[in-house]
Parts: sequence; C-alpha cells; structure tokens
Amino acid sequence: MNPTIMLVDDDPNLLDSLKRVLHKEPYDIVTACSGKQALEIMSARTVDVVISDEEMPGMSGTFFLSLVRQRYPDTVRFILTGKATLNNALSAINNGGVSRFFMKPCNSVDLIVAIHQGLQHRRLLLAAARLLEKSRRQGALIERLEKEYPQIASVRRDDDGAIPIEELNGDPEQLMAEICSQLDQIQ
Repeated sequence: MNPTIMLVDDDPNLLDSLKRVLHKEPYDIVTACSGKQALEIMSARTVDVVISDEEMPGMSGTFFLSLVRQRYPDTVRFILTGKATLNNALSAINNGGVSRFFMKPCNSVDLIVAIHQGLQHRRLLLAAARLLEKSRRQGALIERLEKEYPQIASVRRDDDGAIPIEELNGDPEQLMAEICSQLDQIQ
C-alpha cells in the first residue's frame, strides 16, 4: 500500500501545483480545501503525512495541525506559509507539532526529501511501538511462568561465567507444551 499524503490549502491552484510536484512519487494524494474538510477525510482514512497551508479561512493551519496532533499523533505534519514570522513558526512547532516549516513557494526537491524523511521517521516510531508492546506481552508471560515455575527465568552461572546444563526434572515435552500454550494466549 502506498503512503497517503494529504494536501490542505484553500487555493486550488496551489493544491494542483503540489500534486504535480508529487505525481511521480509512490503516494496516494488526497486534497482538502479547509481544515474542517481535512479532518472529515482523516476520520474515514489513514493519512501518513499532512501538508497544510497556515492562512486559511475558518481555521488556521496551526490550529488544524494541533487537532491532527491530538487525534492522529502518528501522522507527520508539515506547514506551508507565505508569511513566515518567528511567532508563526514557534506556534506551528509547539502547538501543531510540525516537523517541517516551508515557505511558499517551496523547493520541490526539499519537499519530496522531507516527505521521505517524515515517512521513514513514522515507520521507525510505529515499529518501536510494536516492539515495545511485544516486549510488554513477553514480560507478562515471563511473570506468569515465574509464578507457576519459580526460578524458571533465573540463570545460574559457574565460576567461569558459563551456564551449566543440568538434567531436567520432569517431562521437558510437557513443559514446552505449557510454554507454547502460554505464548499462544498472549499473541
């Protein structure tokens, strides 16, 4: 599946221009002419990157991106503006959580590179979250096994630091079947 890039601007000519810049990239491009319309679209589909104009009627880009940040924190957020001020930039970063701030007209190569980097960062964050959840499930399994089989998770080492292998007490196949059963329950 291609990543979805949403372009938000009240100027249809700018939206068309941005779509032309991105037409060769492997993205699904979605456009919205307001923050309100963009939020409606985002409630129905996953959006990976949002590129929003700052000055739009009804809702500023910064306010729109602050709502995106609250509702869809994994979505990468960029802002475009024709009138950059330090206050606008700080507000976009602090409130909207934008990772990139572009001046109109923006350099198309810079925009494409920023999107690639944003998508890579998003993939890494999502992978880290999946690993953390898996680690938590495995920790819970170890705790349950430790209750049933005290000291199962402890490792004994000899004076040289080697792990001595001893004969197992009981049926190893039964123990493995119980461990596999516990693993199946947490997955």
